[in-house]
Amino acid sequence: MSFTAKDVQALRQLTGVGMMDAKKALEASEGDMGAATQWLRVQGIASAAKLAQRVAGEGAVAVVRDGHVAAIVELRCETDFVAKSDEFVALADEIAVRVCAEGEAAAGLFAESFERMLARLRENISLGRVVRLEGSPGDAVDTYNHFQAGRGVNAVAVVVSNASDEMAHDLAVHIAFAKPMYLHREDVPASEVDAERATVEEITKNEGKPAAAVPKIVEGRLNGWFKERVLVEQPYVKDEKVTVAQFLGGATIRAFAQVVVGG
Repeated sequence: MSFTAKDVQALRQLTGVGMMDAKKALEASEGDMGAATQWLRVQGIASAAKLAQRVAGEGAVAVVRDGHVAAIVELRCETDFVAKSDEFVALADEIAVRVCAEGEAAAGLFAESFERMLARLRENISLGRVVRLEGSPGDAVDTYNHFQAGRGVNAVAVVVSNASDEMAHDLAVHIAFAKPMYLHREDVPASEVDAERATVEEITKNEGKPAAAVPKIVEGRLNGWFKERVLVEQPYVKDEKVTVAQFLGGATIRAFAQVVVGG
């Protein structure tokens, strides 16, 4: 029995498998849709594909530092039960070690591990965000990972020049809790700034403020918006009377990264 491209598409929609797997199933079943579906079930492909389509909103993050290199890896799953299991956390740690040593591409070497775990745990297991930061010999590189129920959920890595290890660690802790999106004001995309400016202008006008006062009020509110998002402008968490820029003194943040589970 022959089959068409429409048959392949129909089988893909029915089972959630990829195009090549659908073709193989139809070839093995001589075009019979029911037999092809059964073939995929026997092979374990259909069930795995359906699992891979489910939302993986839980997970764990691992962070590793080795000298002037730090890596963060997020591993995603569906339930808190799996996320905090020893096996799942250990895999995240293993990937982070490889990424730290070999680069971000090393995370792609674990595809078979994901498939085996998916088949055994019956959950969608997937790789989330992968970040690797590397500092120069004179830089301070440090990390922080907030743990919850035995697994990391909020990991940070930071590279700072002209700073002590203690300062770098304090900055990592600040970032974990303040959750900045950008390092400097000029890093914020112009489109986001323009959209926020338009919004606060509309809000200010709707409040009936005098026209002459609107520009100053808008700038004040926009500055507050920047302070929420820009790391160096945020109030430092251990002393909110000073900004992060003031806390740094002569030090300079070269790079930072933060990965939060579900974020």
